[in-house]
Amino acid sequence: MVRSTKWHDKAASCRRTGSGFKMHRSIVLLLVALTGCTTVPISFTQPANRRSTSTLTPANAEPLKLGLLFSLSGSLARYGSTMQDTTQMLVETVNGCNGVLGQAVQLLSEDDQSSATVGRTAMRRLAEVQRVGAVIGAIGSEVSNAAVDIAVKNQVVQISPASASSVLTERAQKGALQGFWFRTMPPDPVQGEALARLAQKRGFKTVSVLAIDNDYGNSIARSFEATFKQLGGTVSGSSNRYSPYAALYGVDFYTAFSGQPDAVLIVAEPYLGSEILKTAFESGLWSGNTKVLLTASMKTENLASRVGQSIDGRYIASGVVGIAPATSSPVMEAFRDNYKKRFNRAPNLYDPNTWDAAAVTILAAEAAKATSGTAIKGKILEVANPPGLEVSDICRALALVREGKDINYQGVSGPVDFTKSGDVIGSYEVWTIDYTGKIKIDSTIQAGKDPAGK
Repeated sequence: MVRSTKWHDKAASCRRTGSGFKMHRSIVLLLVALTGCTTVPISFTQPANRRSTSTLTPANAEPLKLGLLFSLSGSLARYGSTMQDTTQMLVETVNGCNGVLGQAVQLLSEDDQSSATVGRTAMRRLAEVQRVGAVIGAIGSEVSNAAVDIAVKNQVVQISPASASSVLTERAQKGALQGFWFRTMPPDPVQGEALARLAQKRGFKTVSVLAIDNDYGNSIARSFEATFKQLGGTVSGSSNRYSPYAALYGVDFYTAFSGQPDAVLIVAEPYLGSEILKTAFESGLWSGNTKVLLTASMKTENLASRVGQSIDGRYIASGVVGIAPATSSPVMEAFRDNYKKRFNRAPNLYDPNTWDAAAVTILAAEAAKATSGTAIKGKILEVANPPGLEVSDICRALALVREGKDINYQGVSGPVDFTKSGDVIGSYEVWTIDYTGKIKIDSTIQAGKDPAGK
């Protein structure tokens, strides 16, 4: 059974002053009510004078119902709860500066339980019962791929902050998704391309691949192998895959490290990936001559402690090199500060992309002067892609849209420029682990196609 997370309006009589909208009683999430109708001071630069936009709002405009399809339980729950918090924080900010079309944005949340089957049922509930205009999610590619058909059937926009499978790109390119699919996380093949370019930049001539055998792992591995060969590199041996359900003893890391390639690319989740590194080192397979390349999924603050230390006290993982979505936008520091003040913790891996997914959706609805999925999908490229006035602050962006200005939203995760297939252009940070066991950002690297025009 799908577990539905809903919040109730705690103050039906609450009215915002000077905000241009009133609260609506509903069983859905009205996030302003979470704080007792007090605006949380989390906008980067909220306008000083908040004027009502009711004169610009179509008389028949419906409130924007925004669905959330996140993994609040199951294997991906470590991301889902913080992504939900991020969306709450954004909507509180938006509702504090006149909402969308003069009305409070409403959130409805479903737990996909990290399951494609459950996710499909949850999307049906959001699209057909709750009648949302757009859905933020899912996290896992398998869940998004199962749910998107329901979204398309009901003409609901689905925009994922985390799903990166190339299968979704292929389906979009064939027209199966009818323009209702977007994502603020670059697709896996772009990550594979970026890793290949990084390997060439580091001077690696031979690289072996050890990857999880699912959409995520296969997409990255295939793209890496093809791009690295095009760049003149050699993929040593056969590309090794292991089952998503495998324990450590079911992973053939011996073959990956044998022959002393210049580097081994490991595509894994943090827990098993750290076990692979630890065991490869302790068995003598991983020496100082072979470097390790890691994907974004392995970037966790406790990776070094998970892998452990050598007998001389050195962190085993020091010197590994990986990539992750760029988080060096001009507003990232403000986002981190506001997030930490709000939740007393640092943002998680996909939280910046989550903020941007919801922000683009909200801006598109305001630009369309309508909250249906069809209206929203028609305006996403208009508010997200160049040309236009570059703007990062969500309240300022909404004000410009209401004035009829052409904008180019610049996200917390970086520029949010979409291709015709709904993919965002890939901008990555190159990270490593220093001798203290801390993650250090080394440089940046880009990959992927040019964005579509407006």
